Amino acid sequence: MEAITVFIADDSVFIREGVRAMLSRQNDIEIVGEADDHDGLVAGAEAAEPNVVVSDIRMPPNFHREGIEACQLIRKRHPGTGIVILSQYDDPDYAIALLAEGAAGYAYLLKDRIAEGDQLARAIREVASGGSMLDPAVVTALMNPMRRTGGLDAEDDALLEMVASGKPIKAIAVATQSTPAAVEARVEGLFVRLAEGVSAGTAGALDRLKRMHSAIVSREEQGESLSRLLPTGVADRIRATGGHAGDSEQLNVTVLMSDIRGYTTISEHTDPSLLAQQLNRHRAEMNRAILDAGGTVMQYVGDAVMAVFGAPEPSTDHADRALVAARAMHAAQSAVNDEWVGDALEPFPLGIGLSTGDVAAALLGSEERLEYTVVGDAVNLCQRLQQFAANGEIVVSDLTWEQFSEKPEAHDLGPNLVKGRTTPVRPRKIAAAPPSSAAASLSSSSTTTPAEQETSA
Repeated sequence: MEAITVFIADDSVFIREGVRAMLSRQNDIEIVGEADDHDGLVAGAEAAEPNVVVSDIRMPPNFHREGIEACQLIRKRHPGTGIVILSQYDDPDYAIALLAEGAAGYAYLLKDRIAEGDQLARAIREVASGGSMLDPAVVTALMNPMRRTGGLDAEDDALLEMVASGKPIKAIAVATQSTPAAVEARVEGLFVRLAEGVSAGTAGALDRLKRMHSAIVSREEQGESLSRLLPTGVADRIRATGGHAGDSEQLNVTVLMSDIRGYTTISEHTDPSLLAQQLNRHRAEMNRAILDAGGTVMQYVGDAVMAVFGAPEPSTDHADRALVAARAMHAAQSAVNDEWVGDALEPFPLGIGLSTGDVAAALLGSEERLEYTVVGDAVNLCQRLQQFAANGEIVVSDLTWEQFSEKPEAHDLGPNLVKGRTTPVRPRKIAAAPPSSAAASLSSSSTTTPAEQETSA
């Protein structure tokens, strides 16, 4: 397992050495640098590029909030860096200052408590994965002024504690077996009741709590927007590690493309509204099969589905996973086809292609609209190979075939040149499963070799 790299910043050499000693007992944590002031922290973190920064609040030159300001600057430059603030102050204002830009990836701990158990190590692991953590004493300081106003029942108190501890709305909804909308309404109602008739001091505490809640909600909404725009798993990775337009990495992956055979003819004779419903059902089934096998659904283009295995997270068994997904897709669509035929609907005959190779996995577009995609010969070849798969079949490239841990029964199509490539490919054709009897008769794709198809084209 790759170690979490940590940079320590504190003007006290005793604190730095104490933190180093505590963390040295953790096999999954590695110290990569130290600093004793604001500028040293910023420069050191820039050079070391740690996963997590552990910093004091007050440091030279002014002993004000240099630690928080330096960490926020580091996060702007490297959004994926986790931040753990160590403080001797349980004043909630410091926690609010830290969390002003969102809770994810931040932790706030009191120095006199970090020696208790493995609290510091747990906080480091939490922020390294995009989570957050507040010292229980800070949560208590946030809550006590509101509790003194009275009028809180056990349910209100539990809700207040979850909000004060930095739990996102969705997490509270799960914990209370409710919905995010209902939790939002409950939190807002609680704030309104607490605000009625409170003293100036309590009003300030309530304002701090509301600001923390607003920061968490804002961060959550930003994450949901990313999740809608980007493939499953990519949004989480960007929030954890950062990501900008033009960023790319080279990965070895297996690309999957599926296509509905005879879709043009089907759409010609089907009511558009009904066709849209069928297409939505088809995509949902394909999406489920791909995700269950550990793949990433990249895009839908008309009736085609494109997925990749081995990105954004690299893997060594991506070819095996792609084959599992392809077989599951055929099985799911065959079951749906039987259902549709019983309802006098057109079935969707399905062909699938798999291709393995090195690609550039990239975020393309602008800061306003990013698209995660893979670029390379494997993508283009996959698009060609899927054209040669009849209903219920999977056509795989020679490189995909070589990476299978267990070779399935297949028909060797021999060396072939496909359109647009100068290098021959030796694809194999695999029968995923016997297609449904209804869909089998409607397969409009031939079972000729790639060379024969190119000739006819």
